[in-house]
Amino acid sequence: MQLWVGLGNPGPQYAMNRHNVGFMALDVIADMHGFGAVQKKFQGWVQEGRLGTEKVILLKPATFMNESGRAVGEAMRFYKLDLAALTVFHDELDLAPFKVKVKTGGGTAGHNGLRSIDQHLGADFRRVRIGIGHPGHKDRVTGHVLGNYAKSEEDDLATMLGAIGAEAGWLAKGDDARFMSDVALRQQD
Repeated sequence: MQLWVGLGNPGPQYAMNRHNVGFMALDVIADMHGFGAVQKKFQGWVQEGRLGTEKVILLKPATFMNESGRAVGEAMRFYKLDLAALTVFHDELDLAPFKVKVKTGGGTAGHNGLRSIDQHLGADFRRVRIGIGHPGHKDRVTGHVLGNYAKSEEDDLATMLGAIGAEAGWLAKGDDARFMSDVALRQQD
């Protein structure tokens, strides 16, 4: 069993924020792969399903970004999972917009959701880093991250999210390199 967590903030006013792209990715995966109904659990929203032979639990914490680790920790303890079973989808300032990279472990790069999970569970979990680009100056980061995607970005956003959803099976199998490669190829079409 795997636990996949999408990071974001709850509430309709945040729905299209760059910071909520983790939520968006999980929604697309759930829709494309026929995951079950949303249940309120672990201070968040949970959906269960399968990707190939792998059982995957999707979790969107409802705790706000800074407290994401509370919800993730609760789910990890309930299912008795170790960090190898955890994958976190999140926005990444240090990647070009719509680039998708996967890595295990590492720092938090100032991301409060990652920092919270790290504090509750440790750093050695897999991350699906979804590029949002850097606004150029640190004074503009908060506005950029909490800003909505522009109309002109919506096609690229939909293409990227569709690629993540379509190739999610590779992530479930643990083939991160194939996942990244196939997502990039779908974005070139």
